Amino acid sequence: MDDGERDDIFGEVPFVDEEFDHDRLEEELRQAAAILDPVPAELRRAAIEAYALHDLDARIAELTFDSLVDAIPVRGAEDVPRMLTFHTGGLTVDVEVTGDGLMGQLLPPQSASIEVLHGPRASAALTADDMGRFACDAPPAGPFALRLRTGGEVVVTEWLRT
Repeated sequence: MDDGERDDIFGEVPFVDEEFDHDRLEEELRQAAAILDPVPAELRRAAIEAYALHDLDARIAELTFDSLVDAIPVRGAEDVPRMLTFHTGGLTVDVEVTGDGLMGQLLPPQSASIEVLHGPRASAALTADDMGRFACDAPPAGPFALRLRTGGEVVVTEWLRT
């Protein structure tokens, strides 16, 4: 079919891709989206700060036990602490989350600096003693993760909702 020749089905001139300006279309779509459905400033700020949290060298500690999912419920028990276990390589992190805060232990026992992450910011800086024990008086609100620094190694747990 030659350029300018009418399409038999719709009676229109067929679309020719070489004449189409993809860059201009992309820019017009971006402008339309910015006007009709702008990204909220708080979401944009949170996304930028969350990206700043990434540790390229950090190992991810995988959740291997969550008492909300894996434990057998006990009849009559109320306000039961949530027990979590994270594992990566040779390090295990046991955490107990209650309405009063959280406490945990690193296995094998070792000292470490620990940050409780809420959204894009660290809200609490903790220190694990030589036995690997740590505690925080403020319970995590909303999604949280832990970032541990043991010697030259950085470990980040998976994110969880309380």
